[in-house]
Amino acid sequence: MGGGKVTGGGRASDGDGIRTFPFPAELAVGGVGMQIAPMGTGRTWHADAPLDRVHRIDFHVVMLFTDGPVRHMVDFAEHEATAGDLLWIRPGQVHRFSRECVYRGTVLTMQPGFLPRATVEATGLYRYDLPPLLHPEPAQRAALQAALDQLRREYEDTATLPLSLHTAVLRHTLTAFLLRLAHLAARSAEVSRQQTDSTFTRFRDAVEQGFATNHSVSAYADALGYSRRTLVRAVRAATGETPKGFIDKRVVLEAKRLLAHTDMPIGRVGAAVGFPDAANFSKFFHLHTGQTPVTFRAELRTA
Repeated sequence: MGGGKVTGGGRASDGDGIRTFPFPAELAVGGVGMQIAPMGTGRTWHADAPLDRVHRIDFHVVMLFTDGPVRHMVDFAEHEATAGDLLWIRPGQVHRFSRECVYRGTVLTMQPGFLPRATVEATGLYRYDLPPLLHPEPAQRAALQAALDQLRREYEDTATLPLSLHTAVLRHTLTAFLLRLAHLAARSAEVSRQQTDSTFTRFRDAVEQGFATNHSVSAYADALGYSRRTLVRAVRAATGETPKGFIDKRVVLEAKRLLAHTDMPIGRVGAAVGFPDAANFSKFFHLHTGQTPVTFRAELRTA
């Protein structure tokens, strides 16, 4: 994705059929364990590895975009980046470039082992819990861009220092950039968790109040002032479920409670949880429990 095509051998497919490709060392200036170059079209890690196919890499990739929007999949989650955003993909993560989008900006790749252990720990290089897509504020963006520009100048300057010193300077300059990047990633994760907690808590409370009459994710999102996409992210982060799955689970729980602890007719139980039509309620209940309401109640009372 920067500097040209890799002609070395890609690794065989993993057990899930997704190929993993190594750091393209033959493209690195002076053979150092990093590359930095403009993003462009027609680039790949390996001659037979189209970037718009799902693949893994065993090195770090950081992309700073100067244009957008760009859609990029990381670990099966779609991310949309625009000008000024950064995308940080870590070794072993599954990802895919978008065939429809034009990637413009700067791409940095790093080989594991290029930086000493203390730097790796200080910069959180293997914090897979941190978000891959980052949205720096203008001042942060300017500082990151300046650090990246300096790193590129040092990377391309192979004439003023012996290779050993050139490599040492690159490591120090790269560390300075990564410390800024790591700080941004950690702050972004903290803000995201706070927003998720607040969003999910409000949604959970709204469902508790309204599940008997409202099963619509869009209606909850509108009432709470969130986009449907924001609600999906928050609920999935908090519960691992979709908002619809969360609502349905609460409806089923209430229906089970009424079936178990009251003698209300099936139709009235359905109406109490938002299904005026008894047949629709029975279909819904069977879909989520594998039993009809009648069978569920009968088994409870004969147990």
